Amino acid sequence: MFENALTMRGLSHGTKITYKTLVSIGLIALAVILPQLVHLALGQPGGVKWLPMYLPVLIGGCLLGTEWGLAIGILTPVVSFLITSAMGNPMPMSARLPFMILELAVFAAISGLFTKKISENGLWAFPAVILAQFCGRSVFLGAIVATQNFTQFTPKMIWSQIQTGFTGLAVQAVLVPVIIIGLRKLLIKDNAND
Repeated sequence: MFENALTMRGLSHGTKITYKTLVSIGLIALAVILPQLVHLALGQPGGVKWLPMYLPVLIGGCLLGTEWGLAIGILTPVVSFLITSAMGNPMPMSARLPFMILELAVFAAISGLFTKKISENGLWAFPAVILAQFCGRSVFLGAIVATQNFTQFTPKMIWSQIQTGFTGLAVQAVLVPVIIIGLRKLLIKDNAND
């Protein structure tokens, strides 16, 4: 969607890359800050329930597409881990980091597949987010099942956390598309208005 908006403005390739990089950095920063705020306000259970890191990643996928979204999905938990480790409280914890990278990469990549459709009609953001959530959480659980003999996580433990996170997923399934539809209205002029 963002690519389409930049192309419509006739911007050069280099300028487009600059804008996409700045937006990506902003979304990664937001994905690092939001969990900190939620944990300050609601403690660790708040993070499991509301999944604040997922919101900017889903926005990144819908807005920037699969490739840029994938970069946001991969870098977000890594950057968060590095910054919060330096502060003495790593989030996500190191044992969970590979799973978060995988899950958020899937969230961003799947939602990013819809970016051209969203550019045409903002309502496509709803199935984009819901499918991304389903696939990301499924891959996360599947990765736990595949590695349970080597990690401290069990499928039962993770399934319980996934159930707790249904609240956050439900809120994001509405909130992210509303944000994307709003951004679409700001960025893209429909042909009907010409």
